[in-house]
Amino acid sequence: MDYSHHSRHERLTPVPAIADSAEALRSLVAKLGIASGMTVQEIGDDDDVDDQFRSAVEAVTGTQIVGLEFEEVVDAVLLWHRDDDEDLVDSLVDAAVQLTESGPIVLLTPKPGRAGHVEPAEIADAAPTAGLQVTTTVSAGPDWQGTRMVTPKGPRR
Repeated sequence: MDYSHHSRHERLTPVPAIADSAEALRSLVAKLGIASGMTVQEIGDDDDVDDQFRSAVEAVTGTQIVGLEFEEVVDAVLLWHRDDDEDLVDSLVDAAVQLTESGPIVLLTPKPGRAGHVEPAEIADAAPTAGLQVTTTVSAGPDWQGTRMVTPKGPRR
């Protein structure tokens, strides 16, 4: 195709923007510690969750997200939590029950200004109380932020 009559800024991009955003979401999911082959359990999902984020998790892992009915050990947990949900510490402790020792909990909370927003100070206080350490916080979609938490490594011996 000849684009010579268009200015540099008017050129059409060969990859649709939707593919770019899907790739960016998959990269974000990987940054949160979710990788190919992992079994990911989802807790607290409701009508308001970000389906594109969920799809990106399934694209990265190559497996479907499992729910609370899943009774085996899981490699990672997606915990959707809103300000009016049960106590955050209790939710985090419950989320870790089936989680492998090295697996991340990805806490997904509404962004500031959205209904159900959870203050960062509350997350920072809840993590160590639940025996977890915050490692990364990222934008997980238009309305949600994701906070990666892991069990702190013990002293090296």
